Amino acid sequence: MINLYSDTQTLPTRAMREAMARAPVGDEQRLEDPSVNRLCEMVADLLGKESAVFLPSGTMCNEISIRVHCSAGDEVVADRTAHIVHFEGGAPAALSGVMVASLDGERGVYTGEQARAAVRDPANRYAPRSRLLAVEQTANLGGGTVWPIEALRAVVEVAGEHGLATHMDGARLLNAAAASGVPARDHARGFDTVWIDLSKGLGCPVGAVLATSRGRLGDVWRWKQRLGGAMRQAGILAAAGIHALDHHVDRLPDDHRHARRFAEGVAGIPGLEIDLDSVESNIVYFEVEEAARRPAQEISEALAERGVSIGALGPRRLRAVTHLDVAAADVDTALAVLRDVMESGEGRPGPAG
Repeated sequence: MINLYSDTQTLPTRAMREAMARAPVGDEQRLEDPSVNRLCEMVADLLGKESAVFLPSGTMCNEISIRVHCSAGDEVVADRTAHIVHFEGGAPAALSGVMVASLDGERGVYTGEQARAAVRDPANRYAPRSRLLAVEQTANLGGGTVWPIEALRAVVEVAGEHGLATHMDGARLLNAAAASGVPARDHARGFDTVWIDLSKGLGCPVGAVLATSRGRLGDVWRWKQRLGGAMRQAGILAAAGIHALDHHVDRLPDDHRHARRFAEGVAGIPGLEIDLDSVESNIVYFEVEEAARRPAQEISEALAERGVSIGALGPRRLRAVTHLDVAAADVDTALAVLRDVMESGEGRPGPAG
């Protein structure tokens, strides 16, 4: 199977597995696991923050950050495509009792002006209190859009004007750094909390690391404990992250080149539509032309039967994501299969009967 469904589908390499097997470990909850401690120090340094905490998932990073910054009844400002809006099971409401004000940004990126207009008047007791500005780097549903540094600075500036906190969902932050040529710490500058995912482009089996100030560390740890995120000999998992930071960051541009290669191939297949300008990192969204009258889900299923996994996200929309388990030859094979499926009519609805 050529797995272009998501970069979450990566498998740990043999070298990563060996690093995990050799990892020195201890009690993570007592801060005695040397591998966890080293990973946290590496990420804090990478993002220009004072401290960091190893967590089981990126969703937990987001939800702990929201809970630390907000109280029940507060409002978080985010783009309408944000992960916290669509993919965390309503956790902002369930765990923190907060509302999310969704902005209509451009491919997942909202402007400083939009943020400024969304901030509530704190004297208005009839409205929820604006408390947190959140961004997602890269913007997944936007198409892997890289937030420009100027746009990030504008968000931080608005937060400063109104005394708001800032949070960066940095699930693919290192992809953004690779695509823009701007170091990750510059993307993270000014954000009170920011995290990176280990189980996407970095190829680890599990985990994420949340970075913040030393003064906020105690609150983060308390919510890690409350939510069941505290572990024991977690160094086996942290070792995968250490290995990934040492060996898998510099190769992220390969994924971006493969995504561009795939996108340009899609552009040449009759029956499909794609905006090549929207392909900025390792995520490729494309659509089935309306005239083709073919559901995206049935095309996805036909591809899977031929050994290519590509996700359907709606009646006409498909998504392919490149990662370290996808080589250039795999991209070419996937394109050949996709072209054949489109030309042969596999997945085409049969006549009503």
